[in-house]
Amino acid sequence: MEFTIQHFIALAPLLITSLTIIVVMLAIAWRRNHSQTFLISVAGLNLALLSILPALKVAPLAVTPLLQIDTFACLYMALILVATLACVTLAHAYLGDGGSGYPGNREELYLLILMAAAGGLVLVSAQHLAGLFIGLELLSVPVYGLVAYAFFNKRSLEAGIKYMVLSAAGSAFLLFGMALLYADSGSLSFVGIGQALATTNLPSSLAQLGLGMMLIGLAFKLSLVPFHLWTPDVYEGAPAPVAAFLATASKVAVFAVMVRLFQISPAASSGVLSNVLTIIAIASILFGNLLALTQSNLKRLLGYSSIAHFGYLLIALVASKGLAVEAIGVYLVTYVITSLGAFGVITLMSSPYNGRDADALYEYRGLFWRRPYLTAVLTVMMLSLAGIPLTAGFIGKFYIIATGVESHQWWLVGSLVLGSAIGVFYYLRVMVTLYLIEPNLRRHDAQLHWEQKAGGVMLLAIAVVAFFLGVYPQPLLTLVQQAGLAG
Repeated sequence: MEFTIQHFIALAPLLITSLTIIVVMLAIAWRRNHSQTFLISVAGLNLALLSILPALKVAPLAVTPLLQIDTFACLYMALILVATLACVTLAHAYLGDGGSGYPGNREELYLLILMAAAGGLVLVSAQHLAGLFIGLELLSVPVYGLVAYAFFNKRSLEAGIKYMVLSAAGSAFLLFGMALLYADSGSLSFVGIGQALATTNLPSSLAQLGLGMMLIGLAFKLSLVPFHLWTPDVYEGAPAPVAAFLATASKVAVFAVMVRLFQISPAASSGVLSNVLTIIAIASILFGNLLALTQSNLKRLLGYSSIAHFGYLLIALVASKGLAVEAIGVYLVTYVITSLGAFGVITLMSSPYNGRDADALYEYRGLFWRRPYLTAVLTVMMLSLAGIPLTAGFIGKFYIIATGVESHQWWLVGSLVLGSAIGVFYYLRVMVTLYLIEPNLRRHDAQLHWEQKAGGVMLLAIAVVAFFLGVYPQPLLTLVQQAGLAG
């Protein structure tokens, strides 16, 4: 096939991100400079984000047999790039300026985050099993290094090894599932597989087994029950900006490709597989919320709560008709904004110190009396995660419930309501801790005038957006409606 200027315009977000990776690599080789590396990364990500606008004008376009750029891909590319931009800004605050703060090399963190983001961009535009696997591995492999980046902290190293071993196991399941699916359908493209499955009313046992094994591989990456055991340990051990990246950009990319896979072949989400997804969704919602109840560590609490949130998202995937794709888009956007805000507060609390992050709940006791604005940001994030009205989280949860009701998935809707009720308890517990009178103990604290630095400005902007979308969600709904799978 011949490449035209349209193909390059459609691929611009991925090409600009890849070019940024090369420039950052050369800049590090030439002269180590933390601020310079940060500025190059931010400039590259902003350019990639802007290049989505011209890419939308030429969409939908099959760039190669592996990649399809359409409005669906553009929405999730934008979401991944925004999340990556936020994580890079938080990383700059976390690693500190000048000679203080982080004891090792700081520049490679940006390189690894950019490489993982490029993998995410490939993943959301994949229309072929080979594209899916290349994107997934390009996303996962840099994250092994990111999770273990705080090498002086044994928890970080432990988290890196755990994530690497379990992620490799997930990839093995995924590859074997792809092989079985290819053996049955004779095609590696999503459309070809969809057509092969559609010829019979019910997929053959070989195709169902293949899809089931692929589901196991993707469920590992999304930390759905029963493949969730790595999540709290990895979230706790990873540096705070990396945990933010793992919770947002990484999971959004995997879930988007899962939606594409299941939407293109409706037969894939019928029969046994639909029942399996229903059981996984209910288990993720209940186990995620119940395990979060007992946590006294904020990162672990957010890790368990993310299991529940992706359980909620599975409800829309099981419904897979009517509002489903729109509901998934709205929920993922609100979840990304809220998670970035919550991890952003942990990052700013941890930034001026060596050693472990400020993630123990007791360290946040009485934070309101020391850093009132930071407390306000965390309060909005907790309310949004709980799905309280006037926050972005409420809009997302409302859409998921509407999807469940529309498709008469009463068991799933019931588990969502029960899970949300449990969730309110532990989110409110975090909020109450922030406003307690603190005993006179020396604790980790955010820097003075934190709101005047890039990380602080971004965090306040996220809080405003989370509140704005809760009060006036129409711009988000319009955006997501235009990015349906029709492309």
